[in-house]
Amino acid sequence: MAERNAGPSHRQPWNDPGETPLIQVRNVTKKFGDFYAVDDVSLDIFTGEFFSLLGGSGCGKTTLLRMLAGFETTSAGSITIDGQEMAGVPPYRRPVNMMFQSYALFPHMTVANNVAFGLRQEGASAAEIRDRVHAALELVRLAPFATRKPHQLSGGQRQRVALARALVKRPKVLLLDEPLAALDKKLREQTQFELVNIQETLGVTFVIVTHDQEEAMTMSSRIAVMDAGKILQVGTPGEIYEFPNSRFVAEFIGSVNLFEGEVVENAQGRMVVDCPEVGTKLLLDRSIDVSQHAHVAVAVRPEKMVISKNPPTGGEAGFNLLRGKVDEIAYLGDMSIYLIDLPGGQRIRVTAPNLTRRTDLPITWEDEVFVSWPPFAGLALAG
Repeated sequence: MAERNAGPSHRQPWNDPGETPLIQVRNVTKKFGDFYAVDDVSLDIFTGEFFSLLGGSGCGKTTLLRMLAGFETTSAGSITIDGQEMAGVPPYRRPVNMMFQSYALFPHMTVANNVAFGLRQEGASAAEIRDRVHAALELVRLAPFATRKPHQLSGGQRQRVALARALVKRPKVLLLDEPLAALDKKLREQTQFELVNIQETLGVTFVIVTHDQEEAMTMSSRIAVMDAGKILQVGTPGEIYEFPNSRFVAEFIGSVNLFEGEVVENAQGRMVVDCPEVGTKLLLDRSIDVSQHAHVAVAVRPEKMVISKNPPTGGEAGFNLLRGKVDEIAYLGDMSIYLIDLPGGQRIRVTAPNLTRRTDLPITWEDEVFVSWPPFAGLALAG
């Protein structure tokens, strides 16, 4: 998956100890009765980032976003934005604006008047409103639609009107709550790149809530993966995907095969894990700090595996080699997905690119196949 960095200069301010975060979340907790919606979360977000809060339903991501916006108060902890403590600061006085999932456009107003609404509420002059609304509509490529009403627009166009309305007030932080959820797949993918380009053009810090892993991977400079009110891992898309810090993150981001086993060798960056359930030993060229005989799971992404009808040649004999039977195949055009049953009962997933123009697959249902992968492809996860 492609990874992008924050801003057009491709800076990585989170790696610079001299950089001051724009948003500082410190030990924030939000309780509803006895339920912890957000549980002792600390987080830094820097100027110019496109930052994603990613997780399943009920993980606390939207509650955290609403606390940044001021629509929810914290039960404990502090939130600082641009050096100002936000406790007691109402939403309309915070240097943020929020774009809601529903877009919340006024149906009786034109596109231009929808975008201008916040500026009129602030008492901006007519000339300033005209210029800023025009600039905002130009940015989202909707200037020719300024006199239309929301019902005369497509879903993607309404989404861009809501974005223009949020950006016209020039917030330091734009908060986006599942902004693409109502769009179809193709339009959603197109809009993801449009959002990235707009964010990089303006340099505004975007914080987005999403449950869609591919959406977060496509747009984000960094991602915070959340579960049960806690942040499990923060990193760039590449770090989260290639080096998950837990089984939950490994399984939540993309597809992964997990093999349970016991560490039988762990020295000098080399690890060997014995996996009796699949009848082989797994070799990894990256070790973790666990003791001999510790129980670990080895995570291997499907695209890093090689499927073949014949035993592979090369590599270290006796390692990272499985044999099984193809049970299911999904042909997706650019690639094929194979679900393979192993003799011990485990089912694994292997993906292979379709490099030639053919509709008949070289490997088909019920075929006996070999699956192998290089030592760099596996990652050991403790616990």
